Amino acid sequence: MSPPVTEAQQASGTTVPITVEDYQGAPAYFAPARFELAEDENCLSAIRALAKASPHLVLFNRPANYEWINVTAREFVEEVDEVARGLVAQGVKPGDRVILISGTRYEWTLMDFAIWAAGGVVVPIYPSSSASQVQWIVEDSGAVLAVTETREHTDLLEHLVLQSDGTPQLSGSPSQLRRVFEINSAGVDTLRFEGRGVEEEEITRRGENLRQDDIASINYTSGTTGKPKGCMLTHYNWIFEVRAILNDGIGALGRPGTRIVTYLPLAHVLSRAVSLAVAIAGCTQAHWSDTSTLTTALERFRPQLVLGVPRVYEKVRAGAYRKAADGGPIKEALFKRAEATAIEYSKALDNPDGPSKLLQARHRVYDRLVYKKLRAVFGGQVEVAITGGSAMSSEVSHFFRGLGVPVYEGYGLTETTAACAIGFEHQVVGSVGQPMNGFGARINDAGEICITGGGVFTGYWNNEKATSEELIDGWFTTGDLGEISETGHIKITGRKKDLIVTAGGKNISPGPMEEIIREHPLVSQALMVGDGKPFPAVLVTLDEEQLTRWKLDRNIPASRSIAELATDRALQGEIQDAINLANSTVSRAEQIKKFRILDRDLTEEDNELTPTMKVKRNVVFERFAEDIDKIYTR
Repeated sequence: MSPPVTEAQQASGTTVPITVEDYQGAPAYFAPARFELAEDENCLSAIRALAKASPHLVLFNRPANYEWINVTAREFVEEVDEVARGLVAQGVKPGDRVILISGTRYEWTLMDFAIWAAGGVVVPIYPSSSASQVQWIVEDSGAVLAVTETREHTDLLEHLVLQSDGTPQLSGSPSQLRRVFEINSAGVDTLRFEGRGVEEEEITRRGENLRQDDIASINYTSGTTGKPKGCMLTHYNWIFEVRAILNDGIGALGRPGTRIVTYLPLAHVLSRAVSLAVAIAGCTQAHWSDTSTLTTALERFRPQLVLGVPRVYEKVRAGAYRKAADGGPIKEALFKRAEATAIEYSKALDNPDGPSKLLQARHRVYDRLVYKKLRAVFGGQVEVAITGGSAMSSEVSHFFRGLGVPVYEGYGLTETTAACAIGFEHQVVGSVGQPMNGFGARINDAGEICITGGGVFTGYWNNEKATSEELIDGWFTTGDLGEISETGHIKITGRKKDLIVTAGGKNISPGPMEEIIREHPLVSQALMVGDGKPFPAVLVTLDEEQLTRWKLDRNIPASRSIAELATDRALQGEIQDAINLANSTVSRAEQIKKFRILDRDLTEEDNELTPTMKVKRNVVFERFAEDIDKIYTR
């Protein structure tokens, strides 16, 4: 029986049965699980059960021989078993770690299940990882085999492969890597061929012997503050997360016939969790790795479910504005009015009376003129969009909800096997939702959000010290600062490690102010500085496409560099406007006093951004130390 709904929940309109319990004198908020797991249930057994019950269900649409073909549930499981036999033939034993470094493609998901079917542990690596990051993960995990996508990836690993005498080629390396299979060089077919001599019964036996407390994967954190740590995620963690997703409100889309384009890196737990969930639910999934042509994929597959980091939605909005502005002042003015109406309409949805009749009429007009075209960017069939990985601007959230593509913000970490909170069943813009079913949340004495539940990891690989520091009595200390309302809605206010303490002793959480500044079309990144300094300041990078248009509108030569423009009064005025808006939300002591425009944007290639677009603050601050010094010496 579900627990009673509180008065606060009734007032807010939420249907999530959040329970509140006392934990060491402070409230803890729990959402009871709406599902039960069998003792032998895991993601592999779930996909096998689906294939047995609905063998002809189309799970994947994949490229082959210059066309796209369907892959049924039975065909997928048969291929998984063939590849798994190849892994066994290569000597992979239960518990052995296998590296998987590849872009988002069908073979990634195939290898994921095949490694599990062989009894192995998947160790995903982002395809954009540097050589030092790859080496660290290979050596730290003790992986015995690797599956890569490209020659470039293979080259990163070759010097770590053991020589014929069993010693590492790289002197002093503890690598245990024996062989590399490259997808683009028929690596999957090679595994299938080499597995012909392995009995099917061996794969069946290994699958049946999987236990829920066995490690399923070691996912390394993005390493924004140091070396990546390997999160041990069990088979229980993964199937719990999948069932939690499918039994939450958003799980209504988890049904045969639903289409989804998976394009985010599958090394990221959120992308992988959603991909696993929709596969096990019987949805039809297409993989796409080239984000520069994502709109082509969306138009082709017309998905009902879209998953993206906030930057994706921000770029869609910015691109729509640029297109309108390029059409002349009338179209630009039309877009701005339509955008303002969408935001106003969305905000009115949160009021008891809802949008006024006049606002509804305006909204219908702009729906025909503008919103319908914007929805077409996503394929025209999107019912639900999800975002996670970092904070999303409230204005952007309202904009998309107002135009008919509600973007539901979720919250989770590698250590929680992706989502542990989501705002689907009662969206409150500005929060990351309530605990997802089967999870609990609380705020500790340091103001940090702590999470418990079936998705919480078992600890860090080869790092007991970090495990004991961050996993206490089943609660994971996230390092994110936040608040939880009476209805269980979680609001992120910053990162504990990002906290700025000025020379005057003022504590400032930079996240909310940076988010406001980034809303300005010209701004790509904004990083507040001021730790130990007399006042807060901010480093700003510019969006190249918006800057090109800005120069064109003012007859400024396209060749004029950012360094040359940094002192331009008009440009500085634009940035100051954004900072003034952020300053209006805080006390005088917290306000940004100065800013500096950096001469280029931050990139993942320069190790300044993680693959999920989080800023590596320590790297940026070290790299642009001279720019920071100039703020405080002039």
